[in-house]
Amino acid sequence: MSIEKNIEKIIKNNGNVYFIGIKGTGMCALAELLSGAGARVSGSDTDEVFYTDAILKDLHIPYFESFDPSRIRDGIDLVIHSAAYSAEKNPEIAEALRRGFPVVKYTDALGAYSALFDSSGVAGVHGKTTTTLIAGTLLAAAALPARVLAGSASASFGERSTISAGDKYFVAETCEYRKHFLSFHPRRVLLTGVESDHQDFFPDYRAIRDAFVEYGDKIESGGELIYCADDPGARETAELIQKKRSDIKYTEYGFNALGSYKIRNYKTGNGESGFELEGIPYRWTLRVPGRHTVLNSAGALALVKAIAANEGRALDEAALVKMGSALASFSGGKRRTEIIGQSGGVLFIDDYAHHPTAIKTTLAGLKEFYPGRRLIVSFMSHTYSRTVALLEDFAHAFDAADLVFLHKIYPSAREVYGGSVTGLSLFEKTKELRDNVYYSDEPLDALPSLKPVLRRSDIFVTMGAGDNWKLCEALFKNYRETAE
Repeated sequence: MSIEKNIEKIIKNNGNVYFIGIKGTGMCALAELLSGAGARVSGSDTDEVFYTDAILKDLHIPYFESFDPSRIRDGIDLVIHSAAYSAEKNPEIAEALRRGFPVVKYTDALGAYSALFDSSGVAGVHGKTTTTLIAGTLLAAAALPARVLAGSASASFGERSTISAGDKYFVAETCEYRKHFLSFHPRRVLLTGVESDHQDFFPDYRAIRDAFVEYGDKIESGGELIYCADDPGARETAELIQKKRSDIKYTEYGFNALGSYKIRNYKTGNGESGFELEGIPYRWTLRVPGRHTVLNSAGALALVKAIAANEGRALDEAALVKMGSALASFSGGKRRTEIIGQSGGVLFIDDYAHHPTAIKTTLAGLKEFYPGRRLIVSFMSHTYSRTVALLEDFAHAFDAADLVFLHKIYPSAREVYGGSVTGLSLFEKTKELRDNVYYSDEPLDALPSLKPVLRRSDIFVTMGAGDNWKLCEALFKNYRETAE
């Protein structure tokens, strides 16, 4: 039986699904969607506390905080495991395979689930999480019958990563790493941007670009590719897909776009951005920083309008007002320009940006959004392969920052350290280009140095896919306790 048929049968018959690594953002989100559809869900993970613990408990989904092969018993209809685990290293996966149970990794299960709907995949090296969250926020405001799965929790989603508001459409964040998105079944793809990344799998730009071309080629006949005209990689990818596929629609968005989703009359500052789109008679407001967030919003609006058109609905003035209000209330996602708090006049922010382009655009957006405020940045690079390949780009990424604190490289279990580049290498390269750059191997070791330099009206932001977010929380806690 195919995975698609198995999941469909499980939903119809209240079957049992066991999730290994259930606390992961995507895993927890898929567990929530399947549980809400009628499946009986349980799972396992480590005893480390994640924000998803509260979600799973709220949903009454039972899970164990260890891995024990004795839990793989008769009655399980499907085992779904995080891509972080394998049969070689996880005894529960090994036991499920030994007993002949259907076992699939998360991305394959997500792909099979997408086959049950009119599905849209949001993809791109940058911005896919925020774009998916904005799309979900707008779909809910427009009352379109859709389910949404994003790679981060958001207040707009009730501090979760999913929205379940219907059974017809499905919108999901889809990941390019190891070509995981090729498991997805898209009628539409929203492409935010393409450039070199994941160098441990894609050796160069052409390799990752071709993966996105392959994904675009999976769009159903009569479907649509929505792409960012401001991103050279997205434009080139769209052109290459267009040479192969004349049976799908091509829609561009952005400041440089032609047509309905050209951004115009953009203004920002003092904690608010406003913009219009060529083909929609409405002025949109955002309270999340950056031109990149405006771009993500334009892409999300193009996707929502495409789904509404497929539903035979025009977005009238009443719908636009509801969507506009929802967008103005959108506060971002967890670790996506997330405001941790404000104390002593200092604004504390945490952001997941871990690629030079994302760092540069996010910092520039913060400077533009909060004019006149100093920007102090803590950055922790993620993976040796990315740091080696993009060392020069990383060093040039902090132009908008007033002070920069760098740390050791946050490693990935999927790569072996070759010894050629360290966090100090990035520090030395950055120091060649600018003053006011400092280094501490461990992020929390920077705490004593940071406390004396922060001033009222400063913005302190931790950036990266590592664990230097702990520095932001510790510093904010210290300031709050001092204020009290």
